[in-house]
Amino acid sequence: MSRSPLTQTLAAASACVALALTGCSKQVTYGNPEQVETLTPEFGSTDLQMIASKMAQSLLASPVITGKPKPPLLYVAPVKNKTDEHIATQSITDKISTTLIQSGKVQFTAMADIPKELVDQLEYQNKSGLVNPSTAKPVGRHVGADYMLAGEITSIVKKSGSTKDYYYKITLKLANIETAVIEWQDEKEIRKGETKSLFGG
Repeated sequence: MSRSPLTQTLAAASACVALALTGCSKQVTYGNPEQVETLTPEFGSTDLQMIASKMAQSLLASPVITGKPKPPLLYVAPVKNKTDEHIATQSITDKISTTLIQSGKVQFTAMADIPKELVDQLEYQNKSGLVNPSTAKPVGRHVGADYMLAGEITSIVKKSGSTKDYYYKITLKLANIETAVIEWQDEKEIRKGETKSLFGG
């Protein structure tokens, strides 16, 4: 029994929709986090890794670290983002501090990350009446940091025709908190280019 033109049209449309849905299916795969990322020219994971490696190794090799009899205690201030992009600068300092602390040559104060939580816990232990006094940690025992690590990231983006040039520079400084003397400073520069195909849109 032959189908009507309307039935045939609906069947063809259904087949096209099914094919389109199949063609739009996504496949999720795992990749190597150390692999160079070039999906876009904006600041990405590879830039973060290069910056963290350069800065951590530079600081560890400096006299301010190698010349100390015991690991100095650092306070990490948020890196200032002076670019036009949204950059998770906390990830930069976390990556650097992880490398530094794993070296065993540097210590960090937690006051840069969780000051309220630490103060709340001390108050809970000492003022709530719910904690055994013999196990409550006394107030006034926090160790003051020796140095403050701070910095900023800037960028310059230029375009000429179908080509874009991206330049990033991050500068970090280590200041002696007692004397306000900058005892270490370094920077990392990154340049990337993007050229759009005349036929790629």
